[in-house]
Amino acid sequence: MTDSIKLSRRAVLAGLPLMLAACGGDIGGFLPGGDYGGIDDDGNHIPPLDLTTVDRGLLRSQVPWSGAQKPGSIVVNIPERHLYLVATEGRALRYSVGVGRSEALNFQGSAVVGRKEKWPRWTPTATMVAAIPRYRAYAGGMPGGIGNPLGARALYLYRDGQDTYFRLHGTNEPESIGGAVSSGCIRLFNHDIIDLYNRVPVGTHVTVVQG
Repeated sequence: MTDSIKLSRRAVLAGLPLMLAACGGDIGGFLPGGDYGGIDDDGNHIPPLDLTTVDRGLLRSQVPWSGAQKPGSIVVNIPERHLYLVATEGRALRYSVGVGRSEALNFQGSAVVGRKEKWPRWTPTATMVAAIPRYRAYAGGMPGGIGNPLGARALYLYRDGQDTYFRLHGTNEPESIGGAVSSGCIRLFNHDIIDLYNRVPVGTHVTVVQG
């Protein structure tokens, strides 16, 4: 197992107080010019979400939770187009996601967050290049940045110490959230993937539900 995924239960639990404290109050409320306003991050400017075109129902919100997963766990529900960060007292933080039509359907079950990256580099898979010829120009990889399809952050899922090539990541196409998209895994608004990145440590348990 690589150093990036050698996270003990102690380290995971150490990260929970901050996440759970944040979940104790109004963790999902929209704050004009705040939660979904413009962000300057590591030399990149993330524009505010245009709420005249984005359905408010897609914004993150605090919702009831009755699943068996422990607080601090992530559940990705592919059919629902939602990702849940389980909190305490029967609550969860819900994020809306966009789901790749092929890559996102190739994985289900349990994994852990094996590593986390800010403004990750993106390299299209051979399948993506075959399906979308313009991606050939990036076969050697695209540096992180506002135009990168992985967006502002990425969480890489591992199973048994191996990269599953399944990612939770941001997007440069906010209009795609809530639907099925041409490629990629699980994409969130850049604002939301930053929020999730800040709440969960490496080693966080993830369950991907396909149906």
